[in-house]
Amino acid sequence: ADLLMLLLVLAVSCNPSTAATASPSAPHVKTSYSFGRTFLGLDKCNACIGTSICKKFFKEEIRFDTWLSSHLKLPPSYLLSYSGNYTDDAKSWRMVDITRLTSKYRHDRADKRICTSLLKTKTCSLERALRRTHRFQKWLRAKRLTPDLVQGLSSPMLRCPSQRLLDRIVRRYAEVPDAGSIYMDHLTDRDKLRLLYTLSVNSHPILLQIFPDVEGWPFPRYLGSCGRLVVSASTRPLRDFYGAAPEVAADLALQLLAILHSMGTNDLNYFFYFTHVDAGTFGVFSNGHLFIRDASTLGIIDKEEGSQLIDGQQEYKDIFSCLTVDCQSAFVSCNSIREKHSLVMVCQELLPKLLKGKFLQPMQEKIDRFLQHCADSLADDQGLDEAVAKLAELLKPLRSCDSRFAYRYPDCKYSDKY
Repeated sequence: ADLLMLLLVLAVSCNPSTAATASPSAPHVKTSYSFGRTFLGLDKCNACIGTSICKKFFKEEIRFDTWLSSHLKLPPSYLLSYSGNYTDDAKSWRMVDITRLTSKYRHDRADKRICTSLLKTKTCSLERALRRTHRFQKWLRAKRLTPDLVQGLSSPMLRCPSQRLLDRIVRRYAEVPDAGSIYMDHLTDRDKLRLLYTLSVNSHPILLQIFPDVEGWPFPRYLGSCGRLVVSASTRPLRDFYGAAPEVAADLALQLLAILHSMGTNDLNYFFYFTHVDAGTFGVFSNGHLFIRDASTLGIIDKEEGSQLIDGQQEYKDIFSCLTVDCQSAFVSCNSIREKHSLVMVCQELLPKLLKGKFLQPMQEKIDRFLQHCADSLADDQGLDEAVAKLAELLKPLRSCDSRFAYRYPDCKYSDKY
């Protein structure tokens, strides 16, 4: 009995977990915030976007603006976007946008549709259900992402795909270690499902990854994803500037026209077009630089290769075609898309709200006249080009050169360009 007691004492004293519990010097770190897997959408992976930035959420290196003290709860999960702060060193913080690819309501509806249409049940394992589909089985066998693998997906980016564009997606997909290869050998089954799911729901984060801001593309920086949340550099929506000073409005209008020009004329020979624009499509950084804030309605036509998916093939529909839109939605023909369409939409929807009543007469009257000409010129390419050129000519002298426009100051002092 004495021997057994001695062994028991030795065992307890040698147990590291018991010693750590008893040690008064071991600090007890209490986390300030609690994340639910449901809020992030991690409980739905791998029918999700990715996990590349999850550690920053759990280490509190990404914080929501409402997290002012530890007792506050997470913001409502039904919101589409949140303002947040991001740090790499726990000392300096920068603003970020935390967004969902679609509303939680639409996500929930899509999840229910997957279960009821594929497995005939109200709830199911989304991953297991999607893995059984014909499309994903083709993805598993594929060595390369080809047009037939994305046919029928609702994203405007994939309505007229070229092989060159699809290779760029695989080569630059940021949720996996960079392999720099056009072949999908470095993608696991899990990675393929996440990529397919993202392309099916909303191609916005993919566009940010394959056309990064550091290469001069007009998109905010993609920082990563966790579950069904995407983190990117923060911008204020254009609607916040409808009441801005005249010189600010003139500057933003010129930047908007410049972006639309670059969408049709760029070194890579891609033609970008919008299927829809609104006050949240564009955003402005703190330095005054205008960017495309929401790329979800952006389509791409490869002017070098052309579309490798004929219009008849677009009509193919499956569960991945219906995750965010009505399955009966008709696709726009690739041949019907015109280069000036985006410019006309912006002249109709955004520029009048930005420039209305900003300037003294007769300048305001001239601006309004050219705006109206631009908005009515869908069938007249030459007239549209002339109206836009005249509008830009009127606006250039109206913008100022000062520190409010940090993206071009003090360069504007020493350049005829401004």
